[in-house]
Amino acid sequence: MRGLISKATRFLFFTGKGGVGKTSASCVVAVGLADTGKKVLLISTDPASNLDEVLGTKLASKPTAVLNVPDLHAMNINPIKAAEEYRKRMIDPYIGVLPEGSIKQMEEQLSGACTVEIAGFNEFSKFIGNDESNSRYDHIILDTAPTGHTLRLLNLPSAWTDFIATNKTNSSCLGPLSGLKEQQKLYQKVVEELKDPAKTTLILVSRPEKMSFDESARASKELGSLGLHNQKLIVNGVFKTLSEDKVARAFSLRSRIAMQNIPDEIKDLDMTVIYFRAHGVVGIEALRAISGGRQDLVDPKAAGKLEKELPEALTNTGNWPEFLESLEKGGSGVIMTMGKGGVGKTTIAAMIAVQLAERGHKVLLSTTDPAEHISKVIRTDVPNLSIDKIDAKTETLKYVEEVLSENKNKLSKEDMDLLEEEMRSPCIEEIAVFKAFARTVAKGKDQFIVLDTAPTGHTLLLLDATESYHKQVARSTDELSTDVRELLPRIRDPKFTKIVIISLAEATPTHEAESLQNDLQRAGIKPFGWVINRNFAVSGSKDPLICAKGLHELSYIKETAASLSKRTVVIPWTAKENTHV
Repeated sequence: MRGLISKATRFLFFTGKGGVGKTSASCVVAVGLADTGKKVLLISTDPASNLDEVLGTKLASKPTAVLNVPDLHAMNINPIKAAEEYRKRMIDPYIGVLPEGSIKQMEEQLSGACTVEIAGFNEFSKFIGNDESNSRYDHIILDTAPTGHTLRLLNLPSAWTDFIATNKTNSSCLGPLSGLKEQQKLYQKVVEELKDPAKTTLILVSRPEKMSFDESARASKELGSLGLHNQKLIVNGVFKTLSEDKVARAFSLRSRIAMQNIPDEIKDLDMTVIYFRAHGVVGIEALRAISGGRQDLVDPKAAGKLEKELPEALTNTGNWPEFLESLEKGGSGVIMTMGKGGVGKTTIAAMIAVQLAERGHKVLLSTTDPAEHISKVIRTDVPNLSIDKIDAKTETLKYVEEVLSENKNKLSKEDMDLLEEEMRSPCIEEIAVFKAFARTVAKGKDQFIVLDTAPTGHTLLLLDATESYHKQVARSTDELSTDVRELLPRIRDPKFTKIVIISLAEATPTHEAESLQNDLQRAGIKPFGWVINRNFAVSGSKDPLICAKGLHELSYIKETAASLSKRTVVIPWTAKENTHV
């Protein structure tokens, strides 16, 4: 960590999936730089930011001095709030002019991930591209970097036109583009700063796990193709032990195997390792311990304390057999596992599918996960079980070809370029897979359908806002099929569809899952229950470090079971993800 801090460029951008430790890593670097006398500004654009908790300081939407770190300021930019303010500016002029249904549709179209992403980019750009705002700081650190999609978008000439505001359908999942023209010079300067290796370093944060490394490799390749070549890698949570404890040894082996098989795209990057810390990384002293290379201090009596406190933490939770029996009631229907990346949706979906099939039910497991991943977490010889893979890439390519073909002779070249970029947005794959999900859900009348990835609340609300969903979102001329038309009523029917939210007993996964639940409830969908996956507290380990981690998990188990879910089950960490199936 000292090497990373000593070679830090002026701008540092941390990127990675939720739960890998971006906030912890960015705070460690920020505190480390400030302790050397550098003036530092740390900015988070995470809607569920726990920056306040980590730094022990109540933050706001403007730079705030961090307690006990004289040269460090930090701030939380809430991109959801920024997106709300943008929507208000966009929609207010049309209230009373357009029908209420059209206003509702516009509101939902501008609530997607793309709108939030660009709204966040707009806010932090003021500190990167404005010399008056950043001149007082030696280093500016961003926790949650802009994606390749955003950066590609801002390189398109047509992004600076009124395409979105003037196109005939008045719609796009990239709504903010219509207001980008006034920010053109600022955004262009920010993009230039990002591409300058003398000024900017992109720091990829990963867990020592195959899927996490694969995601970092994809991000590295994509951002590198856009000119962000100065990249470094932080591997967070590496566990090593000489303990004879079976769980500890298995956990250590998993870290070692993952580290030995880092993808080619990132294996040669300068690497910084942060070792597993039982208590999370909260508080200035913990941050200084990591920046200074000091080990985590663990209470040797942690195992005894965990054994004493665990029963109370599990008071409002149930057991897996009861949870499965509740899912089984009715004898058929749809079961969807939902959650952020890396929490184990596929594993839990496979576990449910296999066990229902073993109970004599006809079960179809439908997945968008790569076939090779499914084969690692499920047996294929289970009677009554069939597997249907929805190929997201194939569905997306087919969908994009349809939309581009329909608009080929209707739009100018520049507008077609922008439309092509819009077709590469995170929302489009979701839309493309949507029809396949609708077809699959319709099969749930006389069997169990288990889906390991489901449409988000945003997608479902778009369907609710207008029956011409595909026309409005992607300018497609096809009519809604019966399966698509009936999808939302089916998902809203708790007897037909049961939504299972998957989380981990950690801050970011818990709060991201809470946000997902709020999104679903906004769409009129009440989740069936929560599964807290890969839990060390109930793993049976007696290793002091792992037991200390288990003690840390208890607060999130209590929070989930007491206030977020009326039906909660805790699944133990196991050496192999497919142990249960």
